[in-house]
Amino acid sequence: MALRLDRFASLYLFWPIKRFTSGRRAAIPILMYHSVTDEDQSSVRPYYKTTTAPSVFRAQMELLHRNGYETLTPAQAIEFARSVVRQGEKNVVITFDDGFQDFYRTAFPVLNGFGFTATVYLPTAFIGDSPGYFKGRPCLTWTEVRELQDHGISFGSHTVNHPQLRTLDRNAISSEIVESKRTIEDKTGRPVDSFAYPYAFPQTDSPFKSMLKGLLAEAGYKSGVCTAVGRVTRKSDPYFMERIPINGCDDDALLRAKLAGAYDWVGHSQALFKMARMAGVRVSRPTPSIDPA
Repeated sequence: MALRLDRFASLYLFWPIKRFTSGRRAAIPILMYHSVTDEDQSSVRPYYKTTTAPSVFRAQMELLHRNGYETLTPAQAIEFARSVVRQGEKNVVITFDDGFQDFYRTAFPVLNGFGFTATVYLPTAFIGDSPGYFKGRPCLTWTEVRELQDHGISFGSHTVNHPQLRTLDRNAISSEIVESKRTIEDKTGRPVDSFAYPYAFPQTDSPFKSMLKGLLAEAGYKSGVCTAVGRVTRKSDPYFMERIPINGCDDDALLRAKLAGAYDWVGHSQALFKMARMAGVRVSRPTPSIDPA
C-alpha cells in the first residue's frame, strides 16, 4: 500500500501535538460529504474521492455517536466557535454537497437512526419533479427535499448550475446565488440562509472574496461554507467557513484525528502554496495539492 502523506502526518505528527495544545476556545468541525454509494472510485487517489461506501458511512456515524457528538447547523457553528468550550462538549456539522439522491435513500436513514441532522446544498438546475442528473448521478426531487425537511434536514444553496464562480462576472454570480435561493424557498416554503461555494475556494483572492461576500449578504444569506480545509474557529469568516473533507478512505483513526484538528495543517499548507504561487515563487506542490471539486 502506498504511503498516504496526509494520513501519516495527521496521525503521527499533528495529532500528538494537538493533544498538548488544545485550548478553551471552541473549534467546530464541519464534515464535507458528497455521495454515499458503493460506486467504484479505486482509480481515484484517496484525498480526491467524493464517495463513501454505505457501510463506512454507518461506521463513521457510529463513531460520532459513540464519542458523544451532537450535530449543529452551519449558522450555529459560528456561534459556538465564538464561545468558550464547555468541558466535554463535542459538536459537529454534517454537510452534503450536490444534492445526490443517495442522501435520501442511504445517508438519511443512518443519520436519522443516530438522531443526527445535516445540511444538504442543492445546485437547483439539477433538482426537479423527477430526478435530474449531475456528474452522472441522480439527484433529489423536490418531493424528497420536502420530506427530508419535515424530518429535520436543512437545505442551502449550491448555486443554480454549479459553475466556477470566479470565472463569471458580477451579474452572473449574483444570478447564481439569488436564483438558487429563491427556487429552494419557493419549492420548500422555508427561508434559505446558507451557501456552499462550488469547486476549490480561491481563499487568497481577497477582492473576489470581498465581492462575493457582499453579494451573499445582499441576497440574504447569513452563513456559508467552502472547500478550504480546517475547523471553524472564532476567526472564521461566517460566509466562508472551513470544512473537513470526508470519504470512504477515512478509517476510525483518521476520522478521530480530523475531528480533533490534526488535519487542519492541510488547509494551512494549501493556503501558503497558493499565496506563494500568486507571488510568483516557484514551490513544490503540497500533498494533497488542491481542494477537491
